Amino acid sequence: MDFPTPTMSNLFAQLGLPADGLSISRFIEAHGPLPEHLPLAEAPFWTPSQAAFLREEILEDADWAEVVDELNLRFHT
Repeated sequence: MDFPTPTMSNLFAQLGLPADGLSISRFIEAHGPLPEHLPLAEAPFWTPSQAAFLREEILEDADWAEVVDELNLRFHT
């Protein structure tokens, strides 16, 4: 089975969100910046399954962890 390469676009597709560059930027602008104390996976705009995916990828240092870290930085700057 082929798995998508961990990129920001593929992460958004994995989360069931529009995955083109403009849609990603608009999503981050619409929901950010997040307070520094708020972990990305705890943000109120994620569905429970999206939050679980983000949390698990970081905790397990999985393939998507680097891209999730990048998304976290984009939401906290």
